[in-house]
Amino acid sequence: MAAPVQQPLQPGGGKRKGKAQYLQAKRARRCEGGGPRQLEPGLQGILITCNMNERKCVEEAYSLLNEYGDDMYGPEKFSDKDQQPSGSEGEDNDDVEAALKKEVGDIKASTEMRLRRFQSVESGANNVVFIRTLGIEPEKLVHHILQDMYKTKKKKTRVILRMLPISGTCKAFLEDMKKYAETFLEPWFKAPNKGTFQIVYKSRNNSHMNREEVIKELAGIVGSLNSENKVDLTNPQYTVVVEIIKAVCCLSVVKDYTLLRKYNLQEVVKSAKDSSQLNPKQAARAGNGKEAKLEPGDKSNQNDPAEGKNNQQVVPEKSEELDHTEPTSETQVVSEGEAKPELARQVTEGSELSNNDLS
Repeated sequence: MAAPVQQPLQPGGGKRKGKAQYLQAKRARRCEGGGPRQLEPGLQGILITCNMNERKCVEEAYSLLNEYGDDMYGPEKFSDKDQQPSGSEGEDNDDVEAALKKEVGDIKASTEMRLRRFQSVESGANNVVFIRTLGIEPEKLVHHILQDMYKTKKKKTRVILRMLPISGTCKAFLEDMKKYAETFLEPWFKAPNKGTFQIVYKSRNNSHMNREEVIKELAGIVGSLNSENKVDLTNPQYTVVVEIIKAVCCLSVVKDYTLLRKYNLQEVVKSAKDSSQLNPKQAARAGNGKEAKLEPGDKSNQNDPAEGKNNQQVVPEKSEELDHTEPTSETQVVSEGEAKPELARQVTEGSELSNNDLS
């Protein structure tokens, strides 16, 4: 019987660690100091899509968010609640004091990392970055960033494509989503509040959620909160964004979704002249902030590597692909009140295919 192969010895005499051991140790170090390290229910933050370079995307996101975050909320501050207590009753034990200082320092470092205003966590999808936020309102911050870039037309990023605020997350199961959405949507749609709306749905690395069921339930909840909430496919007051990644559902309600080019940082800085060079329908959209339904021959002018296979696409018969490299495109679906069969059919037929969608 052959003897088991021993691992080669390192110069110091110890055995070399396997790759799995290194990865486990690295994960342990990362999880010790900063709270959740991956997207999970209960978080708020900003979902960012990029063009094949996630590390550069995170760098750009930190730079952009800190610039505008300091402008809106002031410089970032850390809590001092874990500072070493003063006054040791005169005890002069150097060893104990040094040990306490080290322990307090470790606790403070861990606390500071948890209390960082922006912290990147693993999203669970390729070309998608999730920045967890703390102590800010993501929808207001992202809207401020895009509004400023829309006015100044100053390009500030190279690899970031879209930046979507995520005001809440829950488990990506229909019953959990219904229960969560009933309270989540109240600030915008519960009487006396009202407004025109649309629902934008996207799914990544998830196969158990049904798009039509999700749309029907969410639209029914919006209608039940106030019967005066109306659908507007061209220029709605509110857009309900539903982003599902694996087993986590990310929700947000944003304003000026069409005007700000679907929160696309590359498109929002383009001038009307640049847009007019694309095609008449896209130029009209850039000029008046309204979205026009694409003809079968219309194509998006940029590709999206972050698009997942699970994103449903509503395409009229005999229509062409909108983008050869984009496996599926974001589906904008809206429904009013309780989705009746004939209304659901009209909604599906009237759903817009996304154009210039880089999420």
